[in-house]
Amino acid sequence: MNNAYDALDTWIDEHFDEEVRFLQALVQVPTDTPPGNNAPHAERTAELLAGFGFAAEKHAVPAAEVASRGLASITNLIVRRPYGAGRTIALNAHGDVVPPGEGWTHGPYSGDIDDGKLYGRASAVSKSDFATYTFAVRAIESLTAKLGGSVELHFTYDEEFGGELGPGWLLQSGLTKPDLLIAAGFSYQVVTAHNGCLQMEVTVHGKMAHAAIPETGVDALQGAVAILNALYRQNTLYKQVTSGVPGIDHPYLNVGRIDGGTHTNVVPGKVVMKLDRRMIPEEDPVKVEADLRRVIEEAAAACPGITIEIRRLLLARALKPLSGNAPLVEALQRHGEVVFGEPIPTSGSPLYTDVRLYCERGIPAVIYGAGPRTVFESNAKRADEHLVLEDLRRATKVVARTLFDLLR
Repeated sequence: MNNAYDALDTWIDEHFDEEVRFLQALVQVPTDTPPGNNAPHAERTAELLAGFGFAAEKHAVPAAEVASRGLASITNLIVRRPYGAGRTIALNAHGDVVPPGEGWTHGPYSGDIDDGKLYGRASAVSKSDFATYTFAVRAIESLTAKLGGSVELHFTYDEEFGGELGPGWLLQSGLTKPDLLIAAGFSYQVVTAHNGCLQMEVTVHGKMAHAAIPETGVDALQGAVAILNALYRQNTLYKQVTSGVPGIDHPYLNVGRIDGGTHTNVVPGKVVMKLDRRMIPEEDPVKVEADLRRVIEEAAAACPGITIEIRRLLLARALKPLSGNAPLVEALQRHGEVVFGEPIPTSGSPLYTDVRLYCERGIPAVIYGAGPRTVFESNAKRADEHLVLEDLRRATKVVARTLFDLLR
C-alpha cells in the first residue's frame, strides 16, 4: 500500500509545475461577483480540462433564473470519471469571487508567483481547489491499481450568493447525487460544521427636504442611525451566546453596505442598508430572523415619521455533520498527518458555504483542500489574496491518497 501512496506523491511532484500553470490560468480569468458574469470562466476551465482528457458537461443555468438573483451568467461544470461499481465521491469548488477592491501589490488576476506564493483573487478561495481536485484525480488514474466507484468534479459559480444556482441547481435538477462529498477548504483542518448566514436588506424611508429648512422633512439617515445602534447593541448580547463546536465562537452581525441620500444640501429621504447575521449551528434560523426583524421595527418605531421595509436576501442554514462522513474524515486526517507532519484536527468554521446544500439532501460532506491555517492568513476577500504553493502540493497528495483509499 505504501508503494501506491509513494507513486501518487511522486506523480504529483513530477506534475506540480503543470498544476501551478493550471491554477494560474484559472486565476487570470476574472469572476467578480457582482456582476457575476461567470460563464466565460467555466468555458476556459472546460477547455483546460479537455487538455487532460476530462470531458466537462456544461450546465448553463437559465438566464431568467440568473438575472433574478442579480447575476449575469452561470455555467456549472460536472466531470464524471467512472471506474466500476461502487460509491460516487464528488469534489466541489466554486469559481465565483468577490471583486478585488484596492490595495493590491500584485495584480488581482496576475497569478504572479513570489516567494513561494501564488497571488490573485480566488487563488486561495477557491480556484485553488479546481487544481487540487483535478490533479488528485489525474494522480489516482496514473496508477495501474483497479478502482471501483466513480469521482465527479463539480465546479460551480454561485457560492458568493448562497449556492442555490451552483450546487443547489445541479442537485435540484437531478444532474447529480453523489454518496460522499469533499468541498473546497483548508489544508490544516477537516471542517465538518460551519455557521449559517442570514442576509437582509433594510430600506428606511423618510421625507426629502431642502437642507435650509430641514424641519419640513424627515431625515431617513437619522432613522438609519437609530436602527444601526440597535443592531450593534445586539452584537454585545451575541457574545454571551457560545457554540459548542470547536472553531466557532458566537453569533455576530455585520452591516456591510449603506446607500442613501440625494445631494449634500438635501435631507435624505431614503437609506438602504444590507446586513449579514452569522448563526452558530445551535441557533434556529426562524427565531433569529424573527428577533432581528423585531429589533429593527422597534428602533424604527421610536423615530417619528420613519417607515421601513425589510427584505430577506439570503438564508443559508448551518452545516451540521452527518454520521456518514466518517470515512472521509478518517482518511483525510490519517493522510494529512503523514503528508503535513502534524495532526489534522476536525473543526467548525465561522464561514458559511454551499456544502450545506449537499448535506441537506443527505450527502455526507467535509471541507478540505488547499489553503492556509486561517482565512486571514490568505488575505481572502482582501488585497493580495495568495496561496502558499507548498500547501497546494501537499493538499493534492492528501486528497489523492484519500480518493485511492475510498475507491479501492
